Amino acid sequence: MDGRDWGLFLLPYEQTVEELKVKFKTMRAELKKREEYAPIEFVTGRVKRISSILEKAKRLNVPMDQLETGIEDIAGIRIMCQFVEDIRRVAEYIRKRKDLKLLYEKDYITNYKESGYRSFHMIVEYPVQTALGQKQVLAEIQIRTLAMNFWATIEHSLSYKYRESLPDEMRRRLSKAAEAAAVLDNEMSSIREEILVAQKQFEDDSNVTSRVLTLIHQLYFYHLVNEAMEFQERFNRIWANQGAERDMEEMKELLEDVLKLMKAYRKEDSNED
Repeated sequence: MDGRDWGLFLLPYEQTVEELKVKFKTMRAELKKREEYAPIEFVTGRVKRISSILEKAKRLNVPMDQLETGIEDIAGIRIMCQFVEDIRRVAEYIRKRKDLKLLYEKDYITNYKESGYRSFHMIVEYPVQTALGQKQVLAEIQIRTLAMNFWATIEHSLSYKYRESLPDEMRRRLSKAAEAAAVLDNEMSSIREEILVAQKQFEDDSNVTSRVLTLIHQLYFYHLVNEAMEFQERFNRIWANQGAERDMEEMKELLEDVLKLMKAYRKEDSNED
């Protein structure tokens, strides 16, 4: 042990994780606005625990004075996708970024590990501004589907419990589970278009409903109390009569009527001014 100040050592890695999480979440939001669909489902990040850093340094024979270059995943970002096809798209977006430098990639999807592990890894160099100036920090970005992540999380926990000496029966069952996760991803890919259409329809319907309720609430501020109450009763009636497969036509008509009233009121209010 070299007696280093671990809190100080890990600060740039913590900053790297926080900044990259914000950037990838922002990228998700922008893609959703531009394309109405974001290949990123959600983003997480973590800084490796000190005990894990020491264990990996020992396993890889990395000297303590070379941790910053010898261990590439002290800062880790995980990007989750719905579909396997999305992983390649996200990787391409990352390759084009100018705020980080891609060093190399590890494709464990095409060439998955013997254990069954599947994921796409990108090792990047990211510049962070510290009190002493700019510092280049290595980080690992893992891109995987939700099914891949579920399997990897369970496998990681079991490997930690058994100190990477998993019983043969456990390895066999994990391998079988990995195959099942891969089958699930393939099935989801085969109905990808239907899933995306359904998700968009659900989001559009939710937006209409939310907008109707927001506008009805605004009517009270314009002192259009009777109108607001009538629209609310109409909304309640429509909502109560809709079945499992919601027909949104009546709700859209209600939205148009509320908008017409709002427009007429604002025009009248403007003329009085």
